[in-house]
Amino acid sequence: MKTTDFDYEMPLERIAQTAVEPRDHSRLMVISRVDGSLSHRRFYDVGDYLRAGDVLVCNDSRVIPARLFGHKADGGARVELLLLRRLEPGVWETLARPGRRLKAGTRVELGEGHFEAKVISKESEGTVVVRLNNEEMLERSGAVPLPPYIHEPLANPERYQTVYARQKGSVAAPTAGLHFTPELMIRLEDKGIQFVFVTLHLALDSFRPVQVDDPAEHVIHKEYGELTPEVANELNRARAEGRRVICVGTSSVRVVEHAAREGDVVKPFSGWTDLFILPGHRFKAVDAMLTNFHLPRSTLLMLVSAFAGRELILRAYYEAMNMNYRFYSFGDAMLIL
Repeated sequence: MKTTDFDYEMPLERIAQTAVEPRDHSRLMVISRVDGSLSHRRFYDVGDYLRAGDVLVCNDSRVIPARLFGHKADGGARVELLLLRRLEPGVWETLARPGRRLKAGTRVELGEGHFEAKVISKESEGTVVVRLNNEEMLERSGAVPLPPYIHEPLANPERYQTVYARQKGSVAAPTAGLHFTPELMIRLEDKGIQFVFVTLHLALDSFRPVQVDDPAEHVIHKEYGELTPEVANELNRARAEGRRVICVGTSSVRVVEHAAREGDVVKPFSGWTDLFILPGHRFKAVDAMLTNFHLPRSTLLMLVSAFAGRELILRAYYEAMNMNYRFYSFGDAMLIL
């Protein structure tokens, strides 16, 4: 297995720059792992493929305003910080521009001087660890970061949040959930479909292309997740009764599979996970998944290939390109059954 096995070429115009409105009017490709068939619908039709008793597992992490602007306290030079990963309360691994000017001990005034970041250590060129003296100021002073392939300004920051986002901590949205509307969720619940919520605070590392030739040598950064005892009980009950567990997004897949890593029982957990799912992984608790179309050579494309098979996934991607599907964060969705 090589990283190039998960590469594909795509016209840049296929990258969605804005989101479809209403949310559930995006396109939906339905992929059958049983017969390899591909069907083309709209997301609001997803209920046609779900049945009473199905459990949809959603990631309720909320994107924080992780892009900060300020200046060095001692010299006045402008500094931009992008929070990458929360290491502990108030302490963040951060991409800094210009990073070469920031040394341990440097103080950066943020939000017109309302709070500050102090550099604890310099990890690499451009990456530093900082301590924020007031995390609550992020909501007032920060900006929601968008992926680098989106160039259109975001008119409404809430459009880069799922409608059920509750737990603050991600620096990138769990994008498969962006297609749900409150009305669609109510219709599905009326059909007997259950929603449960887990948390995984996403860092940018999950979305970056793998750079090494052998993907098994790629190191994925840890991300903080939670799966409560109540959710674990619901998932185990559903599986014991033969009902399907359907994960909304690769982040939910990683949380559930992490929770089921010891045996086939889903156990509650609260802590860090660096689960990297590659082809060959035996899925223990996930029966189907909703997901978006992912970047080439990414760990997310490798995960969905592990679930459905690389050949089937790449065939679906090329058909999506030929049929003008929209790709990536604000793009269309697929349901893998």
